[in-house]
Amino acid sequence: MTSYLSNLEKITTDKYLKQGYLIEDIKDIKSFKKIDRYLKNQILRSYPDINDNYENSEIFDNLHKHVKIKSLNDLRIKLIKSLFTKKEIKKAYYALSKEILNQIVGNELAMQKRLNLSIQLPNDKSSLLSVHADTWSGDSPYEVVVWLPLVNCYDSKSMFILSPDKTKKLYQKKLSKISKGSNKTLFSKIKKDLNFINIKRGQFLIFNQNLPHGNIVNKTKFTRVSMNCRFKSIFSPYFKKELGEFFEPVSLRAASIDGMKFNLPKI
Repeated sequence: MTSYLSNLEKITTDKYLKQGYLIEDIKDIKSFKKIDRYLKNQILRSYPDINDNYENSEIFDNLHKHVKIKSLNDLRIKLIKSLFTKKEIKKAYYALSKEILNQIVGNELAMQKRLNLSIQLPNDKSSLLSVHADTWSGDSPYEVVVWLPLVNCYDSKSMFILSPDKTKKLYQKKLSKISKGSNKTLFSKIKKDLNFINIKRGQFLIFNQNLPHGNIVNKTKFTRVSMNCRFKSIFSPYFKKELGEFFEPVSLRAASIDGMKFNLPKI
């Protein structure tokens, strides 16, 4: 296959294909601070008793001291709904990952219409995302996920992912036979091969959602707060989640805009 990628682009591409993910330092600090500040303010509006003097990620790390598990989902849904109405937050989310998205996916992108938010309190079994690949439930294999932690994530406070090599071996077998219809059984079969992501606040993760991934019970003393959003090349194939319904264009170029409006003249 002919490739005119630069040396840097080739290195980035090879690393992503080998690992199934990349961890990148956020260069657009202004966009990150906009997202960070907005979520902090929304939490303080819901829980005004929280000390506004928390620094950096402390308000997120210590959320379990103020939010009970039974009210956690209500808070999460409220925050997600508020994010949906804030185009500037979506724009900031795209901006902080734009450079690496251009290398991995392309520069004409469709972005998930809703930003997702995950809050996992210590020892909370209600916020688990069992092992899965997004393509198993109708997502296009051409999508990537940009995962943004608002706190340092490590061990059980993070997410896990199966490498491309191990996934290829797994997919050579009949999945239903391995799992016996249970995600718990599947997890136990591949547990030793899973890579738990170690990522710091101020970084973001871009990963291949075709690979099995998920999380486990957070056994640390701190809360995990993270966001995620899917991106794909706007002209790559869609599956059940289509353009307009689930995705929206965010970076169409002039030639594409013009081409989509073009009609041949009458002869």
